[in-house]
Amino acid sequence: MTKIALLGAGGKMGVRLAQNLKSSRFEVDHVEISQEGRARLKREVGVDTVDADNALADSDVIVMAVPDRMIGKIAHSFIEKVKPGAALVVLDAAAPYAGEMPKRDDVTYFCSHPCHPNIFEVTPDVEAQKDYFGGIAGEQGIVCALIQGPEEHYEMCEEVAKIIYGPVARSHRCTLQDIAVLEPALSETVGATFSLALREATDRAVAMGVPEAAAHDFILGHLKIELAIAFGIFPEGKFSDGALLAIDNAKSVIFKDDWLDEVFNLDAVKKSVADICAPSPG
Repeated sequence: MTKIALLGAGGKMGVRLAQNLKSSRFEVDHVEISQEGRARLKREVGVDTVDADNALADSDVIVMAVPDRMIGKIAHSFIEKVKPGAALVVLDAAAPYAGEMPKRDDVTYFCSHPCHPNIFEVTPDVEAQKDYFGGIAGEQGIVCALIQGPEEHYEMCEEVAKIIYGPVARSHRCTLQDIAVLEPALSETVGATFSLALREATDRAVAMGVPEAAAHDFILGHLKIELAIAFGIFPEGKFSDGALLAIDNAKSVIFKDDWLDEVFNLDAVKKSVADICAPSPG
């Protein structure tokens, strides 16, 4: 039986993963250093933790459910205890893309990250509709990259990824650089920033006297059709002449001409992941 060591099992993400691994074919050793995390794991998943050294020495796969900026540091702290041929699965591209992982040629490094449930995939399952993060009831895509290690390890690590993020609708094989471009550049630098800008703009409309409920209904409804048109999901839909004029007039006000080149320049992506991995101030 393939054995997994789940590091950070009592954290918020770790508990999600532990729940999904509970009914899998894998034998799982749960590792958690904090008393609070151990209690949460016992309360919410019904499992106990084990000694970290024993778990690491005996596991075929080590899943690191730890904060992104701590991945490299924690990996350096235990890599000598991992047996040759084991696979280390990280849940974010920042540390490996920034070169933060320890050198160990006989250990596989694999990265996987959730896409989160697609806003256009409708399901009659109410719980799935409410699963905004994924990993509970809402199907989602995942991205995976074999950073180093034998090709046959890809299938094993992808299977683990499909379980911890399940239910999974699609799994996309990418390079490590692909995942770094997707996050932070596309999803956080652009997506999260635009999302907060949309909220700020909506709040400004409310401050100007628009009823809050009306403003929220209006922008969230318009976003659905506008995104559907922009991404070709609603091919018969078209932006009106008035909308196209407003878009053309707004671009120079809201965006710099070269904003795409600045955000998706690989030097900018590398700086972003380096910032993520940098120690917290103080």
